Amino acid sequence: MTRSAETQDDLGELERVGDGARVRFTRRLPHPRETVWRALTDTEHVNAWFPTTIEGEWRAGEPLRFRFRDGEGPDMHGEIAVYEPPARLQYRWGDEDLDFALADDHGATVLTFTVTFHEIGKVARDSAGWHQCLGLLDYAVDDQPVPADAQQAWKRLFTTYTERFGEDTATIGPPEGFDDH
Repeated sequence: MTRSAETQDDLGELERVGDGARVRFTRRLPHPRETVWRALTDTEHVNAWFPTTIEGEWRAGEPLRFRFRDGEGPDMHGEIAVYEPPARLQYRWGDEDLDFALADDHGATVLTFTVTFHEIGKVARDSAGWHQCLGLLDYAVDDQPVPADAQQAWKRLFTTYTERFGEDTATIGPPEGFDDH
């Protein structure tokens, strides 16, 4: 499996919707859906790739609380909209809607991750972040340690997504404290 940060196949696809946008990422992971599902919902695995901790019950309609581990930002809240193990998980993360769909593919899993943004100006910034998170998810699914340099891809990815999606998607820069990520 490739863990390249910026292959054309790995880059998200933008769909503009009103004043916001949706970005769809697709990854093929050489594991059964149950293994990938565990990486999306098991606390130990989630902590390895998701930008915050997630507190709450994994059930549709349940509230969620997200805490940045090192205090990089304030706590955020959300709610689970869809919980259908091991096929689909959708929830609100702050002001973004996250949708994870898993499909079988000859013993592997195709993960389609769609994030809905309500502000076009942060699409490049957050797409770079989600792209980086999906790279970390790849390691979590494989139960492999994350190489030190794997967390440093954000700046390169931000430039790539700004060029790919347009300058209007990059009018909101990194939150305070994220400049060095």
